Amino acid sequence: MALPTGNGNGVLFPAMLQVTSSRLRLSPNSEHKPEAYDDLKLEFSPLLFSSLERYLPPAMLNLSRDAKIQFMRDILVRYFPEAERTRIQKQREYREQIMSHYQPLYKELQTLDETKFFVPSFLQAVNAGTEESFRNIIIEPTPGVYSFEMLQPNFCEMLISEVENIETWVHDKKFKIMRPNTMNKYGAVLDDFGLEPMLNKLMDIYLRPMAKVFFPEINKLALDSHHGFIVEYGADKDVELGFHVDDSEVTLNVCLGKEFFGGELYFRGVRCDKHVNTGTHQEEVGYYSHIPGRAVLHRGRHRHGARATTSGERLNLIMWCRRELKRYQTDFSSWCGECLRRKKERQHRAVAATKMVYTIS
Repeated sequence: MALPTGNGNGVLFPAMLQVTSSRLRLSPNSEHKPEAYDDLKLEFSPLLFSSLERYLPPAMLNLSRDAKIQFMRDILVRYFPEAERTRIQKQREYREQIMSHYQPLYKELQTLDETKFFVPSFLQAVNAGTEESFRNIIIEPTPGVYSFEMLQPNFCEMLISEVENIETWVHDKKFKIMRPNTMNKYGAVLDDFGLEPMLNKLMDIYLRPMAKVFFPEINKLALDSHHGFIVEYGADKDVELGFHVDDSEVTLNVCLGKEFFGGELYFRGVRCDKHVNTGTHQEEVGYYSHIPGRAVLHRGRHRHGARATTSGERLNLIMWCRRELKRYQTDFSSWCGECLRRKKERQHRAVAATKMVYTIS
């Protein structure tokens, strides 16, 4: 992608003149520490700017933050279709409308206090940041699905109370809110209620290092956006969740409570778009039972569903961690179970054919 040559109005920053003919790096500069953009009201996600900064040519990295912002914004305007930019703008206006009327029950949820949010074992693993430290705290109930203790009980209770406060406000004000997704009709999008900066930090500082260890192919392009929400299951809520894949690269799913029976997750293998409806092999069948405060981390393309919550009420925090800066890809055999199976079949046939040739000769 060629870099744009101005600020959108035909005006060049003087320091940009020397690099306007440059191109973005093909791979991110993993050694470069991008600037923070959280303090600014930008058209696009602050994390998206931070991710894109790693792709800037070396001559751009020493420019002022304002120059880099304008430079990257011009790139993103070209990258995102007008319809998508319009959707982002409407979403921003919708959130501003909510926050101008909604009074949070716990404002402290809007800032991530790690000592109050996370259990010590999770914090220790993140601070160490090594593969060994992460593997010491996880269990793998089925291949590619990782479970670990994460949230403190008090944080879970606070978040449940906040969601109940949201539901009361929605009912009293008769305000129509966007529900989490097309499958979950109950719950709330936390990003719409002032928790987007906190969830950005959760993904950027705490989940990215784990994704790098367990899903190395995803780390080639950093996670740079998310969709964070609460789902609610019970007799008068959603009861179960059908077989599906998530709109994410990596999904975090943490049970908050309350008391409940049922609701187990079932997994049926990772698939690319082409093979999402193919059959399941025995080694891909797996199950996971929810425990309050305990998280499960898996690829968004890992096919799964949730069995019926037969009694009580269950609330879960879900984060779909995404990347807006996608790379064109044709080979999915590093993670798609069906692509890998077919690749191995082709290799075996090639080996057999080669042996036959040598035998005949």
